[in-house]
Amino acid sequence: MTEIETDQTKLTVEPDTRAIEIRRGFDAPREQVFEAYVDPDRIPDWWGPRRYETIVDEMDARPGGQWRFVSRDDEGNEYGFRGVYHDVVAPERIVQTWEFEGSPGDVSLETATFEDVDGRTRMTAQSVFQTVEARDANAESGMQEGARETWERLAELVEESETGREA
Repeated sequence: MTEIETDQTKLTVEPDTRAIEIRRGFDAPREQVFEAYVDPDRIPDWWGPRRYETIVDEMDARPGGQWRFVSRDDEGNEYGFRGVYHDVVAPERIVQTWEFEGSPGDVSLETATFEDVDGRTRMTAQSVFQTVEARDANAESGMQEGARETWERLAELVEESETGREA
């Protein structure tokens, strides 16, 4: 097993499996973290690395609903991502597909769970790829750095909102 820890984000890759698991704790209630995950107005505030602008082209967070986000760099290059929601159970779980449009047909199944741990949230995201090779290609593509930065931004958003509520 390979475990990669960056700040509070932990990425785990088990040998000979098609899965990658990422785990992080947030100093905010799980309802708040879940809501940020399904609110199209908040996605641009946290989804993806900071160097990209995120555009929500489509987002219908319900079973059978679709999503499509576009990341745009400073030079105007765009990178599309899309999927279909299979299960959305507030505030516990989201199951969806994930596909980078630059690699059509390379679809993973992602399950995000939100656990309440003493008023904090433990979020676990598992991505299951079609093959071990596809998993390895994603793990080696900078996925861990992108996930770390994305979840760091999500933490800033929900923890800032939580601090604002206490004031």
